[in-house]
Amino acid sequence: METIKANYKIIIYLSIMFIISLITLYNADYINISVSGIIYKQLLWYLIGIVAIIFIINLKNRIIINYSFYLYIFLNIILLLLLLFGDTINNARCWFKIPGIGTIQPSEFMKIILIIFISKYIYKYNKKTKNKSMKNEFIMFIYILLILIPPCILTFLEPDTGAVFMYLILTIFILYISGISKKWIIIFFSILLFILSFIMFLYFFNINLFIKILGSSFFLRIERLTNWVNTSGMQLKNGITAIGTGGIFGNLFINDLYFPEAHTDFIFAVFASNFGFIGCLFLIMIITLFDLELINISIKTLNKTNKYIIIGFVGILIYQQIQNIGMTFGLLPITGITLPFISYGGSSLLSYMIMIGIIMNINLDNYHYHN
Repeated sequence: METIKANYKIIIYLSIMFIISLITLYNADYINISVSGIIYKQLLWYLIGIVAIIFIINLKNRIIINYSFYLYIFLNIILLLLLLFGDTINNARCWFKIPGIGTIQPSEFMKIILIIFISKYIYKYNKKTKNKSMKNEFIMFIYILLILIPPCILTFLEPDTGAVFMYLILTIFILYISGISKKWIIIFFSILLFILSFIMFLYFFNINLFIKILGSSFFLRIERLTNWVNTSGMQLKNGITAIGTGGIFGNLFINDLYFPEAHTDFIFAVFASNFGFIGCLFLIMIITLFDLELINISIKTLNKTNKYIIIGFVGILIYQQIQNIGMTFGLLPITGITLPFISYGGSSLLSYMIMIGIIMNINLDNYHYHN
């Protein structure tokens, strides 16, 4: 019975975040951001997400897991087509435009399939490999890197560095709980550190070569990082000011500050400005309870593949929450990461609704297993 209650709790938390999202998007209009039609589109995407949850629950997860390889290949092809035929928005080719609906961002759905595909592979590896020697773990580690490389390269070229970081984060979470030697996680971090160090070296000592190899768009993204280090930039300063003006109880509809992407990247600043410190505590409490409920489901899940899948989902969910709220306060660099279920975003919102559908399905499987 507890498993059924868990699904009801998830629905309650989602409903609260849905209401908060619509109210905050409406309030974004008072920070000189035109949100004409965005509220209705957000409502539409939530309804599409609900349909997706119902569909997944009836479809059953095993079908998605069994066909994860073909879905992985399909999405890589879509990412390649995106580079060739995608619409350019803000100097990036991350979206396909769909008339009457908006845009679709394939990288948001790739993270779902990566979690499922990698989880399935690790489970099969652990089941078949009795002797977990360094050689066998090395083969598994290389195989996972080979899974990661194509979507990372294709997504980086869009460029969408935020999505690439999510691919890496979800892999680290799954590897950590898979039982693999911690040496490989250290090696994984070391590779990332080397790549980042090389990029920063080019940025500071050879800008022309940096732009030639990585492009001007990525150069601007690094500049956003240095702005964060120097606590500069209009978007960050106005975002922090908006949070400060919220006070204890907020100033509903009263704010003349302007900063780009208030309805997406800086949605928390809009919420804090209008609902103040008390409102922020309430929102963070709802987010925390929601995350804990998902973690509790993963603890009760006996099937290893399903457990890895939930941990992967929860990992990137928590990463996005911390990153989005942290960058709004200037504690973390601005990376264009949205706040799940609160920020405006069709693909992002739909991808997380699909994840929730899969988790609720796993929870129902737990119920049937125990009964």
